[in-house]
Amino acid sequence: MATKIGVYFDQSSIGGGLDLESLADTVGGKWGDLTPVCKVFPVLADKKARDEIAADIEEEELDGVLLCGASPRVDWDLYEFENVLVDRVNLREQGVMSYKNPDGSLADPEAAPELLELLVTDYVNMGVVRLQKTTAPDGSPSEGVRRILVLGGGWTGLTAAVNGSLAGHEVVLVEKDEVLGGRALGLLKTVPLVHPYTDVHETGIEKKIAAVQGDENITVYTKATLAKLSGQPGDFTATIALASGEQEVKVGAVVLATGWQPQDTKVLEPFGYGSLQNVVTAAEFEKMAKNGGVKARRVAFILNTALAEPADPYAELCAPEAPAEAPAPAEGEAAAPVVKDHESVRHLPISNAISSVVALKQAGYVCDAFDGAQAFILYDSMVVQGIHERFYKAAQDRLGVMMSKADIRSVTQAADGSLNVLCDNTLIGDDIEINVDMVVLPTGIVPATAKDPIVNFDYRQGPAFPDLELFEGYADSNYICFPYETRRTGVYAAGCVRQPMMLDAAEEDAVGATMKAIQCIESSNRGVSVHPRSGDLSYPLFNFVRCTQCKRCTEECPFGALDDDEKGTPKPNPARCRRCGTCMGACPERVISFANYNIDQIGSMIREINVPPDMKKGGPRVVILACENDAYPALDMAALRGKHWSPYVRVIPVRCLGSVNAIWVADAMSKGIDGVMMLGCKYGDDYQCHFVKGSEICKRRKENIAETLNRLGVEPDRVEQYEVAIDEYDKLPGVIEDFMNMILEKGPNPFKGY
Repeated sequence: MATKIGVYFDQSSIGGGLDLESLADTVGGKWGDLTPVCKVFPVLADKKARDEIAADIEEEELDGVLLCGASPRVDWDLYEFENVLVDRVNLREQGVMSYKNPDGSLADPEAAPELLELLVTDYVNMGVVRLQKTTAPDGSPSEGVRRILVLGGGWTGLTAAVNGSLAGHEVVLVEKDEVLGGRALGLLKTVPLVHPYTDVHETGIEKKIAAVQGDENITVYTKATLAKLSGQPGDFTATIALASGEQEVKVGAVVLATGWQPQDTKVLEPFGYGSLQNVVTAAEFEKMAKNGGVKARRVAFILNTALAEPADPYAELCAPEAPAEAPAPAEGEAAAPVVKDHESVRHLPISNAISSVVALKQAGYVCDAFDGAQAFILYDSMVVQGIHERFYKAAQDRLGVMMSKADIRSVTQAADGSLNVLCDNTLIGDDIEINVDMVVLPTGIVPATAKDPIVNFDYRQGPAFPDLELFEGYADSNYICFPYETRRTGVYAAGCVRQPMMLDAAEEDAVGATMKAIQCIESSNRGVSVHPRSGDLSYPLFNFVRCTQCKRCTEECPFGALDDDEKGTPKPNPARCRRCGTCMGACPERVISFANYNIDQIGSMIREINVPPDMKKGGPRVVILACENDAYPALDMAALRGKHWSPYVRVIPVRCLGSVNAIWVADAMSKGIDGVMMLGCKYGDDYQCHFVKGSEICKRRKENIAETLNRLGVEPDRVEQYEVAIDEYDKLPGVIEDFMNMILEKGPNPFKGY
């Protein structure tokens, strides 16, 4: 903990009407020997200032430095002093730049109002006590195993294995089939992966297989699965199930590249699959082309497939591939039903980009097989990403390939055994009927993890990845900010187990996931966290003497970082931890803390806020607990873009709303603070929370807090949670103003003055 703190003000960031010399004297007088140095610099981000601070550290034996100026998100890399705790106080963006008078007018820069002086004084005092309650974290280093486990021996897994070896790591590759190559081995050709990106070509999968088999740094197990994964990043134990028995291998991280399975073909029945002859899936058509060549001269590739929503979206997702040719209906038997209700059907939009490009490729197979062949591509929307646009344009110019937007009304069998496809809303504007020899329907891509745990974690929270409906079985992550990363630290997904993609994207994915695996191993060696708080040395500390074995921390951890014993006592795994603090927020006994972030620290900051005994004379006080990932940056962005808000609020950054403990709200209410706003990320299936469940968990806790406030006679809406995306900075001042108006209407906190 910091026992001698130097406080330094940046005139260039927060000058103007503020008398910083007077402020420095006020702070020094309040804290006495704790702050032996309080200075004002013309420019803090300057070598001269840094040298003077270094001299003060040596002369005064400072063990803490508090820098008061711009947001801690600015110039964060300029202020590092060996063996000295450094913290920042945001007096620019969330002080002088955002300030407006209670009547709505802006502050006069030449004559700072008294409320602005109170605001910045509170922030500095809060900063001093935060630094006083901070201990330098020492990390939890381990001698990480520099070996990567790759699950899956297909295109993605082979690429990951080779890249892991090239980076100097041992690799163990586990493939469930007898041979390597996966689904790429069954492709006749691939969409263009090389310049000029207009023509299909061989996949080159054989070269990848040879590269892996010839690499002495890579150990390959075929006809094998991962029976169990225990331990933590840098020190996993993988139990591999082989035909000869089980074998344990120590690994540091895992690349999950187990690919996909075709979706249950029941959803294609409205288009004649299973009842009409020569209605096949794209996967079946590829197999025909690879093994016996294309036999049909006229083929309709239907992309606008109205897929029926199953009652249980996860029931029977993966089914064995049906025969290439389904039997024709018996005489008098009804043809495939007409699809009419387009609002109640499911299109698998996440796979549409793959289906579109595959249809272009397979249409080329038809034209290559016969002179005068015709391939009809019928779509609702053609989705062609990136460089594949060149392939799309080349297909448009190809003789025999015809494309049209169309709604498919029915697929029926003609008397001669051919198929009639009835379409409307086509590009020519008329309803048309196309007679073809074969209909090809897209293959829905279902990740291997949808039905099978695959990794088989030996974790308290179960063997599988947690399910979120949004991801429909994919190894979920924060796909916007943290691709490759699953909700199990140390396991990184790549290829179609992460999201549908072509071979080129899967190759990039494999490289990215492998680099993440290596980063994870190196981080565990140094005792620091990985994403999203990369490099953080802190980790949860438990006071087991007071632990009541309530299991809230183990149950609420979004990442399975905590196991427990038979009594329910938590068993930490520091390298699994993402440092979000959700466990700390969950603990009713407050026995969990971090060296540089803890219950006492934030509670002490709240208690340092100056609360006037009379709200009418001094105004109300509102605490904003702002998530450091979205809400806090959004407040900074709002101020930098000329937005302003009430001088009665005090912003305290938190790692995640999941880390907010109910005691902080109790501290605020008992202090006489009139309201608490909690600003966090969007939650739910389409979540944006960096820690996945933090905002959602906080919402549940808030409901419990509301019940407690009701019992105490305090209106529960004095404590409210808001969802904030980082790009919604322009809305935040209005949100704060509405909350403040509500507080002013309610009047003072009943506990004010006690």
